[in-house]
Amino acid sequence: MGDFDRPVPKLPIPGKRNILITSALPYVNNVPHLGNIIGCVLSADVFARYCRLRGYNAIYICGTDEYGTATETKAMEENSTPRQICDKYHAIHREVYKWFNISFDEFGRTSSPQQTEVCQAIFKTLLDNNWLSENTMKQLYCDTCEKFLADRLVEGNCPTEGCNYDSARGDQCENCGKLLNPTELINPRCKQCKNTPRIRDTNHLFLELPLLKDKLVSYIESMSVAGSWSQNAIQTTNAWLKEGLKQRCITRDLKWGVPVPLDEFKDKVFYVWFDAPIGYVSITSCYTRDWEKWWKNPDNVELYQFMGKDNVPFHTVMFPSTLIGTGENWTMMKTISVTEYLNYEAGKFSKSKGVGVFGNDAKDTNIPVEVWRYYLLTNRPEVSDTLFTWSDLQTKLNNELLNNLGNFINRVLSFLAKPTGLGYGSVIPDAPGADSHPLTKKLGEEVGKYVEQYLEAMEKVKLKQGLKTAMSISSEGNAYLQESQFWKLYKEDQPSCSIVIKTSLGLVYLLACLLEPFMPSFSVEVFKQLNLPLEQASLCDEKGDMDRAKRPWDILPAGHKIGTPEPLFKDLKDEEVEDYRRRFAGSQADRLEREEAEKAAKLAEQLKKKASGCILHASS
Repeated sequence: MGDFDRPVPKLPIPGKRNILITSALPYVNNVPHLGNIIGCVLSADVFARYCRLRGYNAIYICGTDEYGTATETKAMEENSTPRQICDKYHAIHREVYKWFNISFDEFGRTSSPQQTEVCQAIFKTLLDNNWLSENTMKQLYCDTCEKFLADRLVEGNCPTEGCNYDSARGDQCENCGKLLNPTELINPRCKQCKNTPRIRDTNHLFLELPLLKDKLVSYIESMSVAGSWSQNAIQTTNAWLKEGLKQRCITRDLKWGVPVPLDEFKDKVFYVWFDAPIGYVSITSCYTRDWEKWWKNPDNVELYQFMGKDNVPFHTVMFPSTLIGTGENWTMMKTISVTEYLNYEAGKFSKSKGVGVFGNDAKDTNIPVEVWRYYLLTNRPEVSDTLFTWSDLQTKLNNELLNNLGNFINRVLSFLAKPTGLGYGSVIPDAPGADSHPLTKKLGEEVGKYVEQYLEAMEKVKLKQGLKTAMSISSEGNAYLQESQFWKLYKEDQPSCSIVIKTSLGLVYLLACLLEPFMPSFSVEVFKQLNLPLEQASLCDEKGDMDRAKRPWDILPAGHKIGTPEPLFKDLKDEEVEDYRRRFAGSQADRLEREEAEKAAKLAEQLKKKASGCILHASS
């Protein structure tokens, strides 16, 4: 399910748990890389799928962040207009996420008319409530290009001690992560013409964060505890508060953005970090006209937000301050889930430099999407940065997915599918007395504990722990099969063998449910092999699913006929790993150069063969 199917919009239901999920809006100046995908979009998808399985009334809202300098810069690079860039990359993002099975309820855009409407309405309310002020600020002006340079249109040396990175942007240093003002850069240069800009005065509008501090701190103190904010989110937020809140400029001298609806500022637009979080609201308004039932309903709706660590202050300080300043009854963020960085092999993923594996790269490999999802989620950088390596992906696929999970499921289903006399002819046997069978009873107790741990982890958005716990059930299943020696029991004690097989089939079903948030296409295939509709997948307390998990022998009915068992995973060989490592080495530009060189070499070889063929033909 997802926005690709356009189901009837969901609205909050009184008496139910209503959960509004957002992930940081990916920027449309490039193809998303794996670090971007795990940092927000994939993590939010796992939680949204989990919520739906639990029977919660949940929606997942996302979209592309399209305004601001990065779009203008990319348009200059590609000799295009900002609108054309947004159209192009929105479509690319959409395709990448569709391939990754991301189940958005709405995947929109911030360049929509709804964004302008909602953003300007919030601005006017802040203005009326006297939370905005006008000030003159010093800004870099390029005489060659005849314009003020917005943050990302300036590059220079990072002023942070010990960094001195020579390609720091005017808003942030990509090397050390420090947020910057363009005028702080050492040896600044215009990104377009490379000349040195000069400082000039320009008038802008500011959000008075210092005046909103008391209300903001009250919100942070209560919600960070109630919503179990991740430690990295709390640390980053406290660092901002400790530094002291300053007026924050919310306008820019740009053309591409939401226009400021004041005559004296008609040549300016809103700063992207003012308008981008408002995109969550405007995209919801594209999803349903009754968007206020989600966004102005704090007593009945819980807001969960997912993002990388560089986005934290905008979601824990800036956006909440903006909403608080309106004086309206907004649904404020309850839980924020923040990831550190996923690094690539020997260095960092980088959109701007084209380093790492990008979403369309993953799609172009022979590695199935469920393997990519599994690998990224087991490697989710929840506490500290983690590292993507091809050899690690190979190990996790071959050892964990193939030899543990796939092996367990295939052994059970294949044995059941054997003809009578060798197996059960694909029909699930009855298993009276399962609850008093010592080995099976012990397994039920262990599985029950794991399911409780899984639920506890997922409710706290500890996704990596939830996945690890679910996979432990597969390990328990393999140990149970070995200890029971079911292949001997079939000949010597068929009633006990039937107990083991029916119980193991219950585990297969349970694993398909528990792992659906992480590997939905895997679960689709398991349900197909079980000959069951995917809609049956559920982890609802109301339906008794969680109680049944402790009695896996009771999960599937006797007499049910399964489908055809097939291997669920295939191994990744050393030579394939080497090929991928070579293919994705360097930057995208390096790869393109290599591909062109390889094509030229092949063409030269073909021409050489053709020429030698012609010579032979002529001489004969």
